[in-house]
Amino acid sequence: MSLSVLDPEERLQLMRFVCSFAWADLEVAEEERAFVGKLIAKLGLTDEESAQVEEWLEVPPPPEEVDPTQIPRAHRQLFIDAARAMVVVDGRIDPEEAENLALLEMLVK
Repeated sequence: MSLSVLDPEERLQLMRFVCSFAWADLEVAEEERAFVGKLIAKLGLTDEESAQVEEWLEVPPPPEEVDPTQIPRAHRQLFIDAARAMVVVDGRIDPEEAENLALLEMLVK
């Protein structure tokens, strides 16, 4: 599925999830920051949206804004794939990251 199918709110929702996965091990690695930057470009986020995403890399999005049950059914695999890519981008998978990914997959299936 292509990222182009996401509307503006869904793009930000995806980025909230991606950033929350970057924080799963309590630190955001440079590789994770670079991945987020590439995703921002692919999604064509506005300057304002990009600034919001950058804030989430400094302080994680609030848990209530990262609710797997709010992911549109049609986009669930896209969200899982993006989260999985974030988990592996730094070359190591911490137990917290693996647990969060498994939980996401379980909650959206």
